[in-house]
This record gives sequence, structure tokens and C-alpha cells, in this order.
Amino acid sequence: MSKKVITRDEWERKLKDVKITKEDMNKLIMNFLVTEGYVDTAEKFRIESGTEPGVDLATITDRMTVKQALQSGNVEDAIEKVNDLNPTILDTNPQLYFHLQQQRLIELIRSGKIEEALEFAQEELAPRGEENQSFLEELEKTVALLVFEDVKNCPYGDLLDVSQRLKTASELNAAILTSQSHEKDPKLPSLLKKLIWTQNQLDEKAAYPKINNLTTAALDDPVV
Repeated sequence: MSKKVITRDEWERKLKDVKITKEDMNKLIMNFLVTEGYVDTAEKFRIESGTEPGVDLATITDRMTVKQALQSGNVEDAIEKVNDLNPTILDTNPQLYFHLQQQRLIELIRSGKIEEALEFAQEELAPRGEENQSFLEELEKTVALLVFEDVKNCPYGDLLDVSQRLKTASELNAAILTSQSHEKDPKLPSLLKKLIWTQNQLDEKAAYPKINNLTTAALDDPVV
């Protein structure tokens, strides 16, 4: 079955029929800056474009301070800061609180504080594991780090990677955003994913000018 061929001229005419206002584009950019925590850039963009952020920019600074503390491994500091920001966040999210405590255990193990880590696991995490099977499984994986002299040989050694800190920090960041009635994820990456998915679907039916480079958004001529 031959594919329909859409020329560049025809495709560009269709694109011109799609009306997207500059105001909508500015809102999309501001949403990204606010969600990702680029407070200085958001303030400059507000002044230049007249686009309001929809939140107090000071709360972005507070949120980023919490996130950065966690990314640095200062879990206790992050917990204290988020409680100062909004104490109900952790009170109403037991999974997030468990993951923060799990990260605190990981940091103790990373620092070689074995006895303190075991005591912390027994007193703070084990009771939560008894109440929740998934928590128990995560705790067992974390405690397994103590069994191996060389964590490279531990199947759960990736818990000590920086990526684990970033994962927990992202979860906390999303919870703070939700508490502020803001989307937990920026809209722009989601729209780009939809673009890629739509193009993949269209590839099966037609040859058309396609965006292969998302950085430049340049249209490549259809491959016939």
C-alpha cells in the first residue's frame, strides 16, 4: 500500500491554518520555568513578556532550596524545610515520607555509619514496613547494601547512585507543586512527547515534512 505524499508547500499551508497565539506560547514557557524552578529567568520573562507566573515566585525559591538539600544528601534538612513550607505535605503522603526516610538510611550507609543505619532502619522504617508490603520490599533492598563489602556486587547498588537522590527529590518537588495547586510536570515536555507519538503514527500512512530535530524544529522534506 503506497503512502500519501504531502509536499512541503501543502504542509506549510496546513500549519498556517493552525492558530497559536503568542500569549499561549508565553504561558507555555512560563509554565516550564515555574515548574522547573528557574526563578530568575521566570522573573525576567515576566517583565519582558508581561506573562504572570500564576504563583508567588518566592515559593519557587523555597521549593528549590528543599530540592537542592535533598539532591545534596541532606535529607534531614530537606524534611525540616518542607515542613516549614507546608507541614501537611508529608502528613498526607506516607509514601513520600517513607522514601525520604529510605534516602536518609541510604545516606547513612553511604557514610559508613553502619550501626546508626541499622538502628535507624529498625526504629524508623521497620514499623512502616510491617504496615505496607511494598515499603517492606524497598527496605529489604536498602538493608541488603549492608551485606556486601563491595556494593558493586550488590544487585541493589544503584540505590547509592546520585540518580536515586534525584528520583526522591523529583517526587518531593512534585508533592510541593501539587500542594500549591500547580501541575507537578511542565507541559512542554509532554507536548513534545505527543508530537513524537503523532509523527510515528503518521509515518505509517503518509510521507510528509517531518521534525526530526526538536532543538531546531526544522522541517525535513518528505522521504518518498
